[in-house]
Amino acid sequence: MKEATQKGWIGGIIAAIAASLCCIAPLLAIFGGLSGAATYFNWIAPYRPYLIGITVLVFAFAWYQQLVVTPKKEKDCCTPTSRSIWQSKKFLLIVTVFAAVLTAFPYYSALFYKAPPKTTAVALQSNFKSIRLNIKGMGCADCTKHIDGSLMSLNGVTSSNTSFEKAQTIVQYDPDKTNADSIDHKIKEIGYQPTLIKQN
Repeated sequence: MKEATQKGWIGGIIAAIAASLCCIAPLLAIFGGLSGAATYFNWIAPYRPYLIGITVLVFAFAWYQQLVVTPKKEKDCCTPTSRSIWQSKKFLLIVTVFAAVLTAFPYYSALFYKAPPKTTAVALQSNFKSIRLNIKGMGCADCTKHIDGSLMSLNGVTSSNTSFEKAQTIVQYDPDKTNADSIDHKIKEIGYQPTLIKQN
């Protein structure tokens, strides 16, 4: 039973990692240089609620075993069984907290991404151009901050407006300082997959 419990919380950790992969993947692109990493895992996003549910159930069962079943068996048995560190409450608590931190990652993921600077609205000048792109790989709304912040760091980009709901971004830029290829490359560099919709 103890081995089954251990396998259970290992499964819970895997479920927690899977539930947050849609937002962790862009970090792989930033720190690991894995261009397009987000697109490898964006199919997981619709299953996130189910993976969270599995994680909660697995750890609820593990704590039930730890707090109810195991003490009852030890009480009924003549000689208490010795527990390894892997079977202790302390270790289960550490693993539970780790799973909770992973599961909640999309809610604090923006801390790791460059937020777009606060700027005043820039009027569209006659020589400025704009580009509309479809974006694949966004797993949560905070991905928009990641994209907009990174694009605004490009010299010549005057505005970037990304919509999670539409899976699109509209970028205004000065063609004398940058171009559509540089914008496309930057989005790929941070882990997403852009597709041109319209260019003015």
